[in-house]
Amino acid sequence: MSSQEEGDAEPRSCTSASSSSENDAPIGDVITVTIGATVPTGFEQTAAEEVKEKIGVDAIISKDRGRIYFPIASDKLFQVHLLKSVDNLFVVVEEYHDYPFKESKEETLLELQELASNLPWTNALQIWKLNRTFKKKKGFRKGGNGTKVKPTSSEATDVASVASLLVGCSVADVEQQELPPAGSAAESQTKAEVTANTEDSTPDSEEAEPKTKVTKFRVTCNRAGVIHSFTSNDAARDFGGGVQEFFQWKADMTKFDIEVLLNIHNVEVVIGIALTEESLHRRNISHFGPTTLRSTLCYGMLRLCSPQASDIILDPMCGTGAIPLEGAIEFNKSFYIAGDNNDMAVTRTVNNICHIQKRRAAKGSAPGMPIDTVQWDLCNLPMRTGSVDIIITDMPFGKRMGSRKKNWDLYPSCLREMARVSTPGTGKAALLTQDKKCFTKAISRMGGLWRRLHTVWVNVGGLHAAVYLLKRTTGVFGQTPEDVYESRGTVKAEGEEKGDEKVEEKGDKELS
Repeated sequence: MSSQEEGDAEPRSCTSASSSSENDAPIGDVITVTIGATVPTGFEQTAAEEVKEKIGVDAIISKDRGRIYFPIASDKLFQVHLLKSVDNLFVVVEEYHDYPFKESKEETLLELQELASNLPWTNALQIWKLNRTFKKKKGFRKGGNGTKVKPTSSEATDVASVASLLVGCSVADVEQQELPPAGSAAESQTKAEVTANTEDSTPDSEEAEPKTKVTKFRVTCNRAGVIHSFTSNDAARDFGGGVQEFFQWKADMTKFDIEVLLNIHNVEVVIGIALTEESLHRRNISHFGPTTLRSTLCYGMLRLCSPQASDIILDPMCGTGAIPLEGAIEFNKSFYIAGDNNDMAVTRTVNNICHIQKRRAAKGSAPGMPIDTVQWDLCNLPMRTGSVDIIITDMPFGKRMGSRKKNWDLYPSCLREMARVSTPGTGKAALLTQDKKCFTKAISRMGGLWRRLHTVWVNVGGLHAAVYLLKRTTGVFGQTPEDVYESRGTVKAEGEEKGDEKVEEKGDKELS
């Protein structure tokens, strides 16, 4: 693999405190740090807007899709846990916007190993310690092997993990951090964990406190780009070895307490420490289905539609109820109707609603939620014409649910029924699908009942999908020449529209 030419500037060298001083550093002083967050790809701007709204600072959208960065003072750190559009959070130790990688693999890896001792760890470790006070203490999870996903991007992407051990804190006092999923080209990356190839070190002095327990540590590398002469396994191993040598740490991948992140995207390098123990997208769902959406993606779709007080919001294909549940919790001045034609899906939705209600009651909050559930035929909804303000749903991709062939009949029928129940002139719809060609054809045959406002290209489990934001026109339902029963063969015989194909190709390129 070819590597980038050597740059003129060397990486910044920062004076770092010793391991003992960092562990004993006071956390009462207010310091300002940079927080990084992984977000659903395509919704980076939505996440930046939420940061501005709830924290009052401007966020920077990374070139590596699916990440944003923003500054925050330590006395306001709790505010980062109020964000609903982010999957994982980490505090930035150091960042290099144009890291001068060496041409030689050996020189590059040696430089990464030496880099660990030149980083300003103190503030990041203080923030990590402070962050633990905002979370409930949890036990360690067993396992830790990353799942392997076939890359969908032309860029080479891979992940490796190296575990290390930190002396000075009690294992019972800290929580494990979960591997944050990357949200860009590296979202479909191959994940693997490796242990640093170093021997366990022992304290030089026998006078150390015998009852002192150790804090376990891991380094996780996320790499994306074709310019590197090394793999993420190589980078994690050598950088982790440097961290281990500097702090006298020891390896443990599965029962680690603190996780250092090494994110490499082309020439951009960011070193951070994870603040979330597991992805925040799991926050509302207890009963999962085969196509359960991330809560963070649901939040992004809801914000696209800007729910207002007293709006009636409908999800006619609710699955496990992830979208209406997120709305009922975060935009609770609207009313949500969740429906599905599958009885198991309706049961899962009811169970998830009951789970949230019990959780709220246990915290002393009012258990009631503005949401209702019903089983129905989505092409024949038992709702009054023009009675719905917003429709948000995850349409079947034809992968795990349904089929591409059935979509050619399903999409036109359900879009027409959605147009019927939606309020003319003001109604909106945010529809997620990976079957973009079928969806675009169906919209073109709605007789002008729907107008496309915006398209957000997203990556859903490695699939290139799109969220279409539609506006209901003032057209009168029943007086337009919708052709909803046209077969797939007839559509193909008419030929595909070139404009639609160009739009789809553009979206796929943006996600690659």
